[in-house]
Amino acid sequence: MATMQSLIGMVNRIQRACTALGDYGGGDSSFASLWDALPSVAVVGGQSSGKSSVLESIVGRDFLPRGSGIVTRRPLVLQLHQTEGRQEEYAEFGHLPRKRFTDFALVRKEIQDETDRITGKTKQISPIPIHLSIYSPDVVNLTLVDLPGLTKVAVEGQSETIVEDIENMVRLYVEKPNSIILAISPANQDIATSDAIKLAKEVDPSGERTFGVLTKLDLMDKGTNALDVLEGRAYRLQHPWVGIVNRSQADINKNTDMMYARRREREYFATSPDYGHLAHKMGSEYLAKLLSQHLEKVIKSKIPSITSMINKGIEEMEAELDRLGRPIAVDAGAQLYTILELCRAFDKIFKEHLDGGRPGGDKIYGVFDNQLPAAVRKLPFDRHLSLQNVRRIVSEADGYQPHLIAPEQGYRRLIEGSLNYFRGPAEASVDAVHFVLKELVRKSIGETEELRRFLQSALAAAAGESLEKFRDESKKTVVRLVEMESSYLTVDFFRKLPQEIGQVGPAGAPPPGPGDRRASSADRKNPPPPPPERGIPAADRANAVDPLGDRYADNHFRRIGSNVSSYIGMVSDTLRSTIPKAVVYCQVKEAKQNLLNYFYTQIGKKEGKQLAELLDEDPTLMSKRQDIAKRLELYKVSRDEIEAVSWVR
Repeated sequence: MATMQSLIGMVNRIQRACTALGDYGGGDSSFASLWDALPSVAVVGGQSSGKSSVLESIVGRDFLPRGSGIVTRRPLVLQLHQTEGRQEEYAEFGHLPRKRFTDFALVRKEIQDETDRITGKTKQISPIPIHLSIYSPDVVNLTLVDLPGLTKVAVEGQSETIVEDIENMVRLYVEKPNSIILAISPANQDIATSDAIKLAKEVDPSGERTFGVLTKLDLMDKGTNALDVLEGRAYRLQHPWVGIVNRSQADINKNTDMMYARRREREYFATSPDYGHLAHKMGSEYLAKLLSQHLEKVIKSKIPSITSMINKGIEEMEAELDRLGRPIAVDAGAQLYTILELCRAFDKIFKEHLDGGRPGGDKIYGVFDNQLPAAVRKLPFDRHLSLQNVRRIVSEADGYQPHLIAPEQGYRRLIEGSLNYFRGPAEASVDAVHFVLKELVRKSIGETEELRRFLQSALAAAAGESLEKFRDESKKTVVRLVEMESSYLTVDFFRKLPQEIGQVGPAGAPPPGPGDRRASSADRKNPPPPPPERGIPAADRANAVDPLGDRYADNHFRRIGSNVSSYIGMVSDTLRSTIPKAVVYCQVKEAKQNLLNYFYTQIGKKEGKQLAELLDEDPTLMSKRQDIAKRLELYKVSRDEIEAVSWVR
């Protein structure tokens, strides 16, 4: 069975750690407050109700600031530790670790100075608590939270909202289900007007968490007593009322010894005709023991729920840290390793997009299967191979000497002019694939969890630069493919064509364009039959003149346009196969294999400071991670503290 000292001491240690972390309850943190879950005794009372005197009586020392108006302007977490033997008693503040105060007048001064440090030398209040631990053989193990006294009106120098502000602060402490309320009321006032009892009734209507304390019993009018309250008839609580006799103002002014004041309090109740039968349940010493025992009991009962809350909080914080990313090491080697790991994670996702594991790579096939053929079909071959244009180009190519059999120079000019049109669709295909790859890079960066913290812009810039290089090389390659078709024509195609003027389509019918795949294919597979006029006498041929015009010349140029169109159709089929191959080889394959090679080269040249700059991230995010990491450490330490006590089993 764990001792009372180990139980309350455990809570004290966790509370001090909470305050150091900035967790003192009532915050808007996304995680549950450990401070709010810890049982403690909240001391509540109106101004001049005797709160300070009760606390000093429990401690047995005069150590609290005194004065008129609001003296307690910050919560004071008072942790009492009972020491063995007759060791010298001392005090320690949470904000001054390892500094011992043996002069309690200096303790009072430090409380005042620390209060002013946050609130200034004004009459304002602050919810940030002051932690004070007192070690003495004359105290019981107990944790008390001294709160600002409730007031009804704001005095000069105070905020107009001071009344509401104090009540809200006090409520933050007493509304907690694990809080024990020590409601202090002066006996020389009607209990129905007690600010402390009024607030306690609102937050604890059953009275299960409330201990009532009556002060100033010795200052009641002669002939009156507070038995109706102390015996629970005026206002019933689940726990007994305790009466206290504080030092008088004259005693305080004379610095009357607290031990002497305790003896005098015991004598008062023992000899009082009104309260003698209750003497064993009255006084500050009895109150301290009662609260200590009850606090231990509450801690025992609440430990399972506290443990559950801590475990849940640890899971949530670890998940959040995983989402935010763990802290980065400071040495250059570890930073370089981290950068390479981030690159590998991105590269893996990028390849999944290309290979079909994730959507997006199919858009590249769409460029080859839809955009490229559509662009080829829109090329202006009909205009380029029109009768008028063919006649013009052939005539210009002949110069002053007309061609004798076949207009070879005219053919070449017509073919070269047609092939030049393919440069546009070829380069457009390169650009279309480039934009698909850029979009996949953007999506891959967004889908790489590890890159949400940093390196996004640097990685995007490096990948973009590599893609630009791949695009330039791809454009050069596809343009070469087009130029190669222009630089050397397929002779066999023209050898299969009849050399004589043969049949042509109906007069005026345009030659089939390369977009008309059915016509051009038929032309290639079934060359036109020999002209029917072979063997016809020259005189007859000379007489075969169309009375409406020189149809021989028109048909001749139409035949040239048709032959060029068939050849361009064959080349179109070839380029529709080779352009995608070149684009995939120069862009897609390179992106899969070497997208980050340039980036790796640049990273290898950077030193520690430059690597750290790459891993720099949003200060807000860094601060959030640090806060969560500290809170996580607190929760883990608290869990170990709880598991260390044997009663958990």
